[in-house]
Amino acid sequence: MTDERATEPPRPVTAALSGAAAGAAALGVAELAAGALGRASSSPLLAVGAGFIDLTPGWLKDFAIRRFGSDDKTVLLIGLGAGITLAALVIGLLSRRRLSWGLAGLGAFGAVGVVAALTRPIAGPADAAPSVVGALAGMAALTALVRAARPKDTGPGTEVDRRRVLLTGAGVIGVAAAGGVSGRALLRRGDVTSVRADLRLPRPASPARPVPQGAQVRAAGMTPFHTSARDFYRVDTALTLPQVDPRDWTLRIHGMVGRPVELSFDDLLREALVERDITLSCVSNQVGGDLAGNARWLGAPLAPLLRRAGIHSGADQILSRSADGMTLSTPIEAILDGRDAILAVGMNGEPLPIAHGFPARMVVPGLYGYVSATKWVVDLKVTRFATDRAYWTERGYAEKAPIKTFSRIDVPKPLAGVKAGRVAVAGTAWAQHRGVDAVEWQVDDGPWREARLAPVPGLDTWRQWVAEWDAAPGSHTLRCRATDGTGHTQPGHRAPPLPDGATGWHSVVVTVT
Repeated sequence: MTDERATEPPRPVTAALSGAAAGAAALGVAELAAGALGRASSSPLLAVGAGFIDLTPGWLKDFAIRRFGSDDKTVLLIGLGAGITLAALVIGLLSRRRLSWGLAGLGAFGAVGVVAALTRPIAGPADAAPSVVGALAGMAALTALVRAARPKDTGPGTEVDRRRVLLTGAGVIGVAAAGGVSGRALLRRGDVTSVRADLRLPRPASPARPVPQGAQVRAAGMTPFHTSARDFYRVDTALTLPQVDPRDWTLRIHGMVGRPVELSFDDLLREALVERDITLSCVSNQVGGDLAGNARWLGAPLAPLLRRAGIHSGADQILSRSADGMTLSTPIEAILDGRDAILAVGMNGEPLPIAHGFPARMVVPGLYGYVSATKWVVDLKVTRFATDRAYWTERGYAEKAPIKTFSRIDVPKPLAGVKAGRVAVAGTAWAQHRGVDAVEWQVDDGPWREARLAPVPGLDTWRQWVAEWDAAPGSHTLRCRATDGTGHTQPGHRAPPLPDGATGWHSVVVTVT
C-alpha cells in the first residue's frame, strides 16, 4: 500500500476511533478464522494471553491468584483487551499523518499474534493463519476509514463527507461484530457439555469409606466437609477450557517402559475403579487461604497401569501432559508407594466437570496440585527429572512438592464482631497422606489449647476442628497450628508459596462486644 499524506488530516478523535475500529475488525476476523479452524488456541487474543501467562514470573502469578482467585484469567483478558484498545487508538493517531505508520502498527500486532500462536505447545503451521488474516483485515479497514475521513475538495474549501465516514465506520464495526460472534459460535461446535451430561459412569469396584458422623463441624459459616464442584478451586493456565470428547480420548503411557500402553476412555472405564475422598490443595495457597478442596473421586488406580507398561530401572518421574499442552511432573514413588493415586473420571458422584478435567485427570494425594493433578490428561511419559522438566519446575518451583501441614480458622471470620460469652472457634486442617493428629489454638499470646478434632474417613482428607472460647470484650487475635501423623507441627515462620508451598500460623483478629 502507498504511503499517503493529507494536506488536512482527520481530526484526532476521528483518527483514534478509526484505529480502534480497525483493531476490532482485525480481532473479529481473526476469531472467525480461529473458529473455522476449530482451534481456540490460535485466536490472537487467547494466544497472546497464554504467552503472557507463560512469561509471568512466579511471584506475580501468586499475587494474581491471591488477589483475584479463580477470576485471574478474566482479569487478564480484560487487561489485555484494554491494552489492545489503547494500542489501537495510538495506531489510529499514527495513521492521521501517515497511513503507512498505522498499517505497520497493525502488521506488528499480527506478527506478535503469529509468534504467540506458533509457540503454544500443541501449535501447528495453520495456527498462524488467524493472526495473518486478522492483520490484513485490520489494514484494509484502517485504509478505508482513513480515506473516508479525509476532507474532500469542494471548490472554495474542503469538508468531510460525514455520511461516508459513518457508513464506513458502521461497516467496519459490523464486520468486527459478525466475525467475533461467528467465530465464537464455530468454536462452540466442539463443546462437550451434552456429551458429559449423557455419560454414565460405572459403580466402583472399591467404594469410598462412609464419612463418619460428626465429620462436619456444626458451626455457623463452617466450611463443608465435601466441596461442591462449583465451589472447588480452579488454578490452571487455560484461558479457554479444553473440550475433550471422551469418544476421541486416548491415554498414552510410554517412555522408559518395556511395553507402551494406550487406553481409550472405554478401556479406562473397564478398569477396576476405586472411589476415594481426597483433599487437593494448590501450592499457591497462602496461609489461611481457600485454594484447597475435598471431593469424592472415582477413578482407575495409576500404579497398576504403570506396572502394566513395565517401568525401567532408573525412572523417577511421570511427565504428564494435558490436552492443551500443559506438562506436570510427578515423582514415581508417590504413585507406587501404595497411596490412592488415581486417574479420575468422576467427582462427587458425577462425571468430572469440564473445568476440573473432563474426561480424565490425575489425582495423587499428598502432593501439591502442580505435581499431581493434571487435568484433561492425555499422555504419561515415564522418564527422569534429570531428563525432562515440566512447566512449573522450569519456572522455579520444586520438583517434589509434598503438601505441608496446614491449618486455618474458618469461624469467626477475620475482623468479625462477636458477642461476649461462649464463642465457637472452628476451622480446617490438612496433611494429606500423613493425617492430622492434633490442632491447637491460641488467644492473643496466651497458652496453646487443644481443639476437638472431628472424625475423618482416612488420611487423605482434611480434618475439621472446633473449640469453645469464653470471649471477653475487646479486640483479640486468634491463632491455630496443626500437628500431623508423623509428629511434625506446623511452623510459625511465614514463608511465601514459591518454591514449595507457604508456611506459617493462620491468625484472625476479632472484636468482642
